[in-house]
Amino acid sequence: MFLRRKHTQKDDSEQRDAKVIELRTAIGPLSGRCSLFCTDACLMRYLEARNWNVDKARKMLEETLKWRSTYKPEEIRWHEVAHEGETGKVSRASFHDRQGRTVLILRPGMQNTTSAENNIRHLVYLLENAVINLSEGQEQMSWLIDFTGFSLNTSVPIRTARDIIYILQSHYPERLAIAFLYNPPRFFEAFYKAVRYFLDPKTAQKVKFVYPKNKDSVEMMQLYFDIENLPNEFGGNATLKYDHEEFSRLMAQDDVKTAKFWGIDEKPYQIGNGHSVAPEPAPISQQAG
Repeated sequence: MFLRRKHTQKDDSEQRDAKVIELRTAIGPLSGRCSLFCTDACLMRYLEARNWNVDKARKMLEETLKWRSTYKPEEIRWHEVAHEGETGKVSRASFHDRQGRTVLILRPGMQNTTSAENNIRHLVYLLENAVINLSEGQEQMSWLIDFTGFSLNTSVPIRTARDIIYILQSHYPERLAIAFLYNPPRFFEAFYKAVRYFLDPKTAQKVKFVYPKNKDSVEMMQLYFDIENLPNEFGGNATLKYDHEEFSRLMAQDDVKTAKFWGIDEKPYQIGNGHSVAPEPAPISQQAG
């Protein structure tokens, strides 16, 4: 009689490591920024997004590397998108969730511009900023979406929402841990039904509708966030105050950190009245592979 070896977490870990090695071999030699981007954790996220199918993960990753080489998200600087952030429609929170993850706060009711391209560029900048500020060993972020002031006039077009979803799912796979849609108006349900069509099932499961008068909703928020850190817009005890000038200073400091990480030589720029002025970034020896 044969004894079947008990399956363990160690077996799973070894299998995942083997898949990462296989994927790294499949994509071939990398240099410059591509090499910096393609960490083992990064490869693992692409494998996870494609159910550990190496060939599908390779194709997905190659598409991202191609996109990053042309869109150059790591070269976007705050002074280029600051006008989009004047109302605080998207910002990085000063607090983390209970897992220590970076938190992005989105307030669609604060929409202040109409350019789809600039809206997307602003969001991509903040996605990159959230990633550069992730804690050691942390790969995911949480989203809090406040619908205060949201109306048909402030909602983004379906096409823009589709493009945002495509970028998030295709080029930032497994970056989103959870997204809380806090107290959305009833008419948003029709908008979400149209948008959900573009969400893959795994992403859709991460989207949670939260209502302040619903006991389960309140308990779920408390499960993910310390109520003392959570702004009262999301049922917490803290105050959410967006100071554009202060946030601009913070982003300017982070831009220096981003440039250093990616090997981009930049001169510092001055901050004034919430706006920044800077020369265009000049890449040094490390180029996108």
